[in-house]
Amino acid sequence: MIGRLEKTVFDCPDPRALAAFYAEVLGMRVNEDDGDGAWVVIGRDVGWRELAFQRASPYLPPVWPDPGHPQQLHVDIRVDDVEAGERAVVALGASRLHDASDEGFRVFADPAGHPFCLVF
Repeated sequence: MIGRLEKTVFDCPDPRALAAFYAEVLGMRVNEDDGDGAWVVIGRDVGWRELAFQRASPYLPPVWPDPGHPQQLHVDIRVDDVEAGERAVVALGASRLHDASDEGFRVFADPAGHPFCLVF
């Protein structure tokens, strides 16, 4: 082993807002905030698996599934009840990108436009 995964980082226009979205979806909390909102880290506890959000300006969101504007990365979030999960993420500001509901996943965009999947 050369190293260990520290965190996955999302570029976005408003790190605090996107961190709040994923913290609510994943049951995490803010572990780090640089004070001016340009860098925010969430997790279950300090040092555990974390997601980080950094301000990018200008920010150009991915366009899924347009290969001319690739998604760069996405997060798969396992849910027990996909209908309840969909209602919850949409209420938090996500938007659905993919209509197929019988493939074991549903694709959404988070409030900054990053694709993510609810898998079931």
